[in-house]
Amino acid sequence: MLNYLKTCAIIKIQHIVYCMGENSMIDRQLLTKNGIAVLRLAREFLSLKSGDRIETVGDYAEKMNLGRGTIQSAMRYLEETGAIRLEARGHLGTYIEKIDYKKLWGVSGLSSITGVMPLPYSRRYEGLATGLYKAFEKASIPFNMAYLRGGYNRIEALEQGKYDFAVMSKLAADINIAEGRDIAIIFSLGKYSYVKGHKVLFADPEYREITDGMKVAIDNTSIDHYVLTRYECEGKSVEYVQLSYNQILKSLLEKRIDAAVWNIDETEDRNMNLPYYDLTNPKVLKLNEDDTEAVFVVKKTNWGVDGVLRHAIDRQFVLDVQRQVLDGHILPEY
Repeated sequence: MLNYLKTCAIIKIQHIVYCMGENSMIDRQLLTKNGIAVLRLAREFLSLKSGDRIETVGDYAEKMNLGRGTIQSAMRYLEETGAIRLEARGHLGTYIEKIDYKKLWGVSGLSSITGVMPLPYSRRYEGLATGLYKAFEKASIPFNMAYLRGGYNRIEALEQGKYDFAVMSKLAADINIAEGRDIAIIFSLGKYSYVKGHKVLFADPEYREITDGMKVAIDNTSIDHYVLTRYECEGKSVEYVQLSYNQILKSLLEKRIDAAVWNIDETEDRNMNLPYYDLTNPKVLKLNEDDTEAVFVVKKTNWGVDGVLRHAIDRQFVLDVQRQVLDGHILPEY
């Protein structure tokens, strides 16, 4: 009973301070091991459902680097508050008999899930944002979405704990993971869920490929744009013109630049009269359309968020909503 009362007190503190991030100094000062165990178990169980077999006390203790007694106390707290009801089946293990996601959410330390994705300047992005909002609404999980231009900017904000997950291309995510960033891909929506593809656009309709002497736009904050542009211009003597992504089309139309690699979605959405052609560099072709694939990325040390997201985001549901927006059957809502 004493441990139970201590845990109750810790949970009250947790509601106040956890929104500042699990790894912040104030959390480490105010959260005891009992509180951390409750929080982490709650996040684990948010990704489960009635009838699922849970891991053993020993497994959770090892995974969370906590004592078996601490884990048992946390489980008892979750049962006594009605967040879960467990059924022991002897050598078969322990199963969830009943689960109350609202109560689990209340002790998970998550006031809401916040994601970040590109600015929704195309119908494809609008469809993706709409699908995410509807998926979280369907799962009854509080959700907010922020919009931030540039893959590097989204990764930095994610690592700083400003957001729980980021949406980007598989290409951008793979590059950052290879660089040793503290992130992991939790799942993908598949090809063409992020963009339809990238092409080379020209200010002068007479051109069909990038040639020496051209002024070519480049946005260093956009991982996809930077990599694809550098590859396509490899071996050619061009002048790179640093531009924000949202300035590039205007610069092409005004002929202040000669060429740019661009997401073809916006060009088609706006019926822009700009000639475009396929990328041709072999290095680009080896990427196997990874730049078109939307992936969800989390900070590896943000405990349990990956499980919550897997529970909340129904991949096929999001894709179906995106397709309906693209086809004009429903209006975007985000």
